[in-house]
Parts: sequence; structure tokens; C-alpha cells
Amino acid sequence: MSTTNNATNDIAVIGMGVMGANLARNFASRDLRVGVYNRSQDLAKEVVTAHPDAKLDRAETLEALVAGLKRPRRIILMVSAGNAVDAVLESLGPLLEQDDIVVDAGNSHYVDTDRRCKMAESRPWRFMGMGVSGGSEGALLGPSIMPGGDMQAWSNLQPILEAAAAKSDSGPCVAYCGAGSAGHFVKMVHNGIEYGDMQLIAETAVLMRHGLGMPSRAVADTFAEWNKGDLDSFLIEITTDIFRKSDPKNPDGLLVDAILDKAGQKGTGRWTVLAAVELGVAIPTITAAVDARALSAHKELRLRAEKEFAPKRTSLNGVSTADIRAALYAAKIASYTQGFAMLRTASEERSYGSNFGEISRIWKEGCIIRAQFLDRVSAAFRENSELELLALAPSFRKDVQERMPGFRRVVSAAMSAGLAVPGLAASLAYFDTLTTGRGSANLIQAQRDYFGSHTYERLDEPGVSVHTDWQAS
Repeated sequence: MSTTNNATNDIAVIGMGVMGANLARNFASRDLRVGVYNRSQDLAKEVVTAHPDAKLDRAETLEALVAGLKRPRRIILMVSAGNAVDAVLESLGPLLEQDDIVVDAGNSHYVDTDRRCKMAESRPWRFMGMGVSGGSEGALLGPSIMPGGDMQAWSNLQPILEAAAAKSDSGPCVAYCGAGSAGHFVKMVHNGIEYGDMQLIAETAVLMRHGLGMPSRAVADTFAEWNKGDLDSFLIEITTDIFRKSDPKNPDGLLVDAILDKAGQKGTGRWTVLAAVELGVAIPTITAAVDARALSAHKELRLRAEKEFAPKRTSLNGVSTADIRAALYAAKIASYTQGFAMLRTASEERSYGSNFGEISRIWKEGCIIRAQFLDRVSAAFRENSELELLALAPSFRKDVQERMPGFRRVVSAAMSAGLAVPGLAASLAYFDTLTTGRGSANLIQAQRDYFGSHTYERLDEPGVSVHTDWQAS
């Protein structure tokens, strides 16, 4: 049962896994009284006992948890996405009153969040979907927080979330992302961009090690140097550390070389790709990253195919580390351009009302993709809130143009050497397709009309549907 008899708690967290426990401790460190609950009481007891300084108020029942909260009650759910969220809402709902607030802060699919927002419209209490990025350390010390949904609920929660969020030189890394499921949609796209960043960095490491034959120390030093400039980011920083970590079972080798090359994924990357298809937005860099992870899972198949095809791989010719750096940065611009194009289309079609300058600002600290680069992204959207594509902002356009020669050398040399660079190649193809005023789709339209009478438009008669009998003489 609750250790308090009066409604004195400022906020409650349901779900005492690592993320939930650390977020509860984060709130407590901001001088908030925090109620906690977990379906498994043993886990909740362990958390409370392990962190007495947080003075977490453990409740044995949802009724006790709700009773211990000040009105309007503020409850954060940190449970597994899917049925578990619905089960908690079903049990919690009858206990809540007018203007109480429930926030799903797990990695829920935005489609589920839309459904829950709709459900909450007929309830007296308010509901929000909220993305939280930064992993367990971020949850404890300050994550990037992406709330969306009920505006009045956001106004009530804003001071608490700003206190708990990571801080950058531009303020707390939390901002209202928009109506409905916007919070979880933004978090999903964040994770898609994260997939792209990780894949691109991994490819550049392969190019340096296997294409240029650089020793691991030199690769680490190169990443460290890159982290001092325009590629400064959390992911580059940790990659530097990874290439300096020896294998405890083989001190002469790297730990990363002892890790099975099968990349895991929790679904948000796939969700991003599926949502992009539904929105009609091209995200080839992110898609290539998701595909690469999917193919990595088939280790035995890849080993067999390598044996059967026996590819002849060579060193990179005519390529420097400066070229690889240029390729990585240009591809990063491609990935972010695709992600923000997706956010813009979703905001327009789903009436989110998102502020892209603010979204990029709150990713500056606390989250996995935190990077110096995001200052420039935020500035680009502040200068032009109607910016259709990030790469078309004058400064980014100039960056891509300057790096394009090196970018082409890298992708061309990698292809010739037989080194797989799906993310870099997809990024270059994206720019080439984007900058081709007259492409190949005219033939595709002719083919569609030939076999399916789907019609086409003529250049000299735009807007007029035309069908041709292609077999007639």
C-alpha cells in the first residue's frame, strides 16, 4: 500500500523497468514527490529500496496510486507498447476525474496513439502521447521529450517536463510537437533518422578499415577529429570510444570485431518506412538503413552467398579520409532532409501543426541523434518556416554542392571495390534523382497506360488525362 495517506504526490510513474525507474528518479531529483507503481510489486520494491534518496512513494494498487496524487492528477505510463498500454488505461480510466492527465511515454505506434486520443475525447480525463529519447541515462539525467496531443494537458505538464528534460544552450529539450499522435510520430521519425545516422557511420568505418586499410587506432583518431567539426555528435563520439575498446578476451583485438554482425531493431525503423510509403514521401537513406539491418539478421545466408559468389573485393582507389568525411556529411543532410520532409507532410495531412524549428531544437541534447548539426537545422526552419526540403536551404545546398565531388568518388570507388555502402549509395541516388528535372517516369507512365489504361499527361497539356492504344498502327 502507499506509504502516504494524503494526496501529496506531484506526479506518478507506472512501469518500473529501467526507463520508468530512471524517469521517476529524474522527477524526484527536481524536488517533486513521485508516486510509482508496477504490476510486479517485487520490481517496484527493488527500485524504491535501491534509491532511498528519491523517496519514491510506492503504491500496491492503482487505486492507491491515484489517491496519492494532487489534482489534476498527472500520470506517466512507461510500459511496453501495445496491449499493455491499453490494459493499464482500461484499469486506470475509471479511477480518474475531470482534467486528470495520462501520458503514454513508451515507444507506441502513432496509429495506436491516434486511437487512444480518440477514446479519451469521450472521457473526463486528458491523454497525451509522448516520445522520450536518450536511453536509460537520458531518462535519469535529462532526455529529449516529444509530447503531443491535448494542448491543455501540455500546458499543465510543461513546467514539470521542462525541469526533467535535457538542457541545451537554447533551452529545455522539450516542446509541444502537435495535436493527436504528433509526439509519437515525431519520436518515430527521430528513430528513423537515428537508423540512417548509425548506418552511414558504420559504412564509413568499413571504408576506412577495409577500403583504406587503416588500423583501428587511426580510425578512432579520425572519428575523434571529425567530432571536433561539422560532424560533432553523440554517435560519432561513441564510435570513437568503440574503436578504442579492446576485447577483454583478446587484448590485441577490438571488442567490436568480436561482436556478431546481426543488428537488432525494435520496430520504429520499420514503422517509419511504412508511414513514409503511406504518405508518399521518399526516404531512401532511412529505408536503406532498415533494409541493411534486416539483411544483417540473415548471417548464415550471407555467409553462404559470399561463398557462392566469391566476390573479388579490392582497396579503394583515389579516395581519401577527407572524401569519406564529405560523403558522410552530405549523406547526413540527405537523411535529415528525408526525415523532415516526412514530418512536414504528416503535419499537413494529419493536422499536427508541428514546429520543425522547435523539433530540431529539442533534439540538440538528451537524445541519441544529438549533434551540433541540429543548430543549423533549427536555424534553417526559423529563417523559413515554409522550407519544403531541408537540403534546399541556402547553407545546406552549398554544403552538398561543395562535398559532391568527394561524395561521388567515395560511392564510385566503394562500388568498384565491392564494398557495401547501401546508405551512402541511396543518399547519392536521392540527390541525383531530386536534381533531375526530367527523369525516367515518362516511360513508366507509358508502360502503365499500355498494360492498364492508367492514362498519362502530356507536357504540352498538363492536367489532361490521355490514353493511347499503343498497339495500333
